[in-house]
Amino acid sequence: MRAVVILANPNSGSLSHAAAATAAASLRASGHEVVVHDLYAEGFRAAMSADERRAYHGDQPILADDVAAHVADIRSAELLVFVYPTWWGGLPAVLKGWVDRVMLPGVAFVFDEHNRVQPNLTNIKRLIGISTYGSRWSYVKVINDNGRRTLVRSARLSTGRLTRSTWLALYRMDTAGPERRAAFLRKVEQTMGSL
Repeated sequence: MRAVVILANPNSGSLSHAAAATAAASLRASGHEVVVHDLYAEGFRAAMSADERRAYHGDQPILADDVAAHVADIRSAELLVFVYPTWWGGLPAVLKGWVDRVMLPGVAFVFDEHNRVQPNLTNIKRLIGISTYGSRWSYVKVINDNGRRTLVRSARLSTGRLTRSTWLALYRMDTAGPERRAAFLRKVEQTMGSL
């Protein structure tokens, strides 16, 4: 299986980086091909330019080389993994910008003859989210876990309803000691190793 890991955390010493490295190593150890995109390290621009917005529904919506590289990777992936910290109840801006700039019409979805959205990334069979939260689970549930909703529900519109999803979360990250963090990384390793 070909996996693409999208990492969105500016701190190279973060648990997000450790989780992404663990996920990639576990997938590789199981024989999968893995591509990791560290959005901050790559300098991925979150903001869609005015030219990109004008081109969004056109015949050539991909204007930037970095977007073209990401599009090529997700078009050939069977597994898409998102690793990020939940900030203010949602995605880091760079990851939301990635969704805006990469999950384009003609790439992620197409319109049928009745102008209804149809999935166009049916090559992706699994979606996995790995996120840390400063809050406890009950609070995250009350605020609807917007990052998870965006990635799992919206992405599934592009991959198809039968796409399986897995969510790995560490709640109360701010008070998690070394044991809970290590247990979380073991969970990431085991989950990825079982794919």
